[in-house]
Amino acid sequence: MPMKKLVLSLTAAALLSVATAHAALPTGSQAPDFKLQGALAGKPLTFSLQQALQKGPVVLYFFPAAFSKGCTIEAHAFAEATDDFNKLGATVVGVTAGNTDQVDEFSKLECRDKFTVAADPGAKIAAQYDTQMQMKGKTLSDRTSYVIAPDGKILLSYTDRNPEAHIQKTMEAVKQYANAHS
Repeated sequence: MPMKKLVLSLTAAALLSVATAHAALPTGSQAPDFKLQGALAGKPLTFSLQQALQKGPVVLYFFPAAFSKGCTIEAHAFAEATDDFNKLGATVVGVTAGNTDQVDEFSKLECRDKFTVAADPGAKIAAQYDTQMQMKGKTLSDRTSYVIAPDGKILLSYTDRNPEAHIQKTMEAVKQYANAHS
């Protein structure tokens, strides 16, 4: 009996790890268009996906909450990589449904004035991108990264609560796109 429970537990754990490795909107699907209020370098602005795509691919990453540990780690890593993304013609934007009243400060401090952070009150845009989670009774955006081509097609869809691999995976997708379109 204990062996059967162990096998079931391991199977459940494996299924959970598979579920967190893929975002709900698959590669090749059309990215939902949106406009959100946000900030760049602490200055309020309106971010428009459609306008950003006119400049090139967009690295859209959803994160649970400004100033939480994992989200701060991820913001620092994206800030360090933003110049490299820009050299490849890509725009980086972070979107959060958590601590939406703090995106101005988060864009300045943790994103180091490098990229826009947009507020998604009520996780409405996260819902369109099928990247929501429940935490402490609140609906937040799950940690999901997308790379979106200028035509609105999703080139990369990656969900993992660990912030570490998001920059590497999005950079690989942007480089692939840049190489194919240079």
